[in-house]
This record gives sequence, C-alpha cells and structure tokens, in this order.
Amino acid sequence: MPKATPFSLLSFLLACTTAEKPAAPPAASTTLPADPPATVASLVGDYAEGADSISLREVGGKLEAIGWKDTTRRATLEAANVGDSIVFEGKTWRRIALGPSSGNVFRITPRASYDSLMKVALAAKPPKEEGDFLPADLVELVSLDSTIKLDIRYAGTNNFMGSKFYSSARAFLQRPAAEAAVRAHQALKAQGYGLLIHDGYRPWYVTKMFWDATPDPLRIFVADPSQGSRHNRGCAVDLSLYDLKTGEPVVMPSVYDEMSPRAFPTYPGGTSRQRALRETLRKAMEAEGFTVYETEWWHFDYKDWKRYRIGTERFEALNLNVKVQVPKPN
Repeated sequence: MPKATPFSLLSFLLACTTAEKPAAPPAASTTLPADPPATVASLVGDYAEGADSISLREVGGKLEAIGWKDTTRRATLEAANVGDSIVFEGKTWRRIALGPSSGNVFRITPRASYDSLMKVALAAKPPKEEGDFLPADLVELVSLDSTIKLDIRYAGTNNFMGSKFYSSARAFLQRPAAEAAVRAHQALKAQGYGLLIHDGYRPWYVTKMFWDATPDPLRIFVADPSQGSRHNRGCAVDLSLYDLKTGEPVVMPSVYDEMSPRAFPTYPGGTSRQRALRETLRKAMEAEGFTVYETEWWHFDYKDWKRYRIGTERFEALNLNVKVQVPKPN
C-alpha cells in the first residue's frame, strides 16, 4: 500500500466546508458489486494537491481518480502508476492519511479529561425550549424486533473518545421513529441485510461532553449543546448494516464516527461495493421518513424530530412503558 502523509486540519476544514450537500441516492441495484481484487483495493485512497483533494476509487475493478468538489473530474489510472503520489490533470498529487491511525476505531485527543468533562456537563442545563411538544414515548428497538443487532459504542470504550458513557448497551427511539426503523430493517432483509445500531437516544449531557472534548475544526461532526441534538430528542439513530448470512458488519467507505470527509454521504471514494452498501442503507431509511445527516452516512434523523423535547435523562431514569432484557450482540 502506498504511504500516506497526515491530512492537515486546515486542508480538512477546506474539504469539509466545500463538500456537496447530500444528493438523492441513485437507484439501488438488486445485485451489489463484488469486492475488487485485493491488489486493486489496497490502492484505493485519497490524494491532495495544495488545498484541492481527490479520491482514487475502484469502479468495475479499475482505479478511477475523481474530484471531491467536482465529481465530473475523472480519469482512469493504471495500478502501475499508483504510489505515494499520482499524476492527475497534469499535476502531482500526494497521498493523504484519513481514518483511524490504527485498528478500526477513529479517535480524537479530548481537550479535557473525562472526569472534568463529566463534572461540567452534569452541572449544566439543556437549553430552554418553548412550544407544543409531543410527550416522550421512548421504546427499546430490540423490543420491537429482536433481529436488529446492537453495537452500542458508547456503552464501552470502542468509540472516538475512548471512554464509557452509557451504563448498558441499549438503544431507544421515540415510538414512531422506532417503528419506522423496524420497517426499514424488514425491507432490508429481502436484500440479505439487517440493521446494526450504534446509538439512538443520547442524553444531552453526553452531547455536551462530546462538544467540549472535540477540537474546533472537527466540531462539524458533533452537535452544539446550545441547540441540542436530534439524538437528545430520541429521533436520531446511528447505524450500519450487517450481513444476514454471516452476521458480520458490512464495510462502508469509512468507519463509524470517523471525523473525516470519508464520512460524508457524498464522499466519492472507496470501492464500488462500499458505496453501493452505503446507498442501500440510505434508500431503506429514507423510504421510512429518515434523512441522512450531511456529514455522516450513518446518522439518520426522523422527520418528526422537532416535535419532541430535548432529554438528558440517563437510561436508568427513563420512564418506559416496557422494559426488556437486551440481547448481547453476536
């Protein structure tokens, strides 16, 4: 694999602020592209020339350079011409490092210690809201369909902060959103996939911890606590897909909670299969009233999120009509 240079925060900010808004996904095919040969997949990556960035992606088993800001800029490249740098449009582009530095989890260096972040967040109050809101009716997703899988990252240390925020691996949504997610899950089964949930309702104090911990240039990936998050309202869900045959998570263009342009739903890189899986998830969720968040392919907001108040109760304090034992993810 070619060597990559670190992606500077300035270049990152330029790339993110000029990226396209999510567009309607293309019509999904019933047959997804196959994984490319390993020799091709190992060359897939991202490159920069000054403040301009491109992806070297796989299309039909071949390598194609494509612009981030203008996806009409394209050219097929031979594998023999790919290395630490490539030539595209007569310029030399250097490979840049995106994603986790190691392993499969993206991490930041928090701006403060976990204990100090927690102390400040618990002492703070959510923003005051006025209006006619619906009463909260949070339900546990697996109580509606036990075949939905859970991988609740904030119930352990396998997350971008490397700290535990929830006492148990559970996922809650307001009932209409939960029922819509179940319908999406059932529709995906016909294609051989199921929903893998990373997060649902998130207490406001956790959102404040995320915001306070995250460096300024990366805050486009975390909600501003002064506005509250749609997760706080129980109307946002972070999720991916798992393969029904193997039970394994699918591979998407980025890892979950990755704070890089690869997380954008419009990111043009990766392999054909990764992009097709991302669009398969998006199409299923949008068919049930969800909208993808503009910087995170895994984050979907339910259409009625404005009708619910911001919540900050811990899971143990939730007033639920039904409580069930949550099965452990396989």
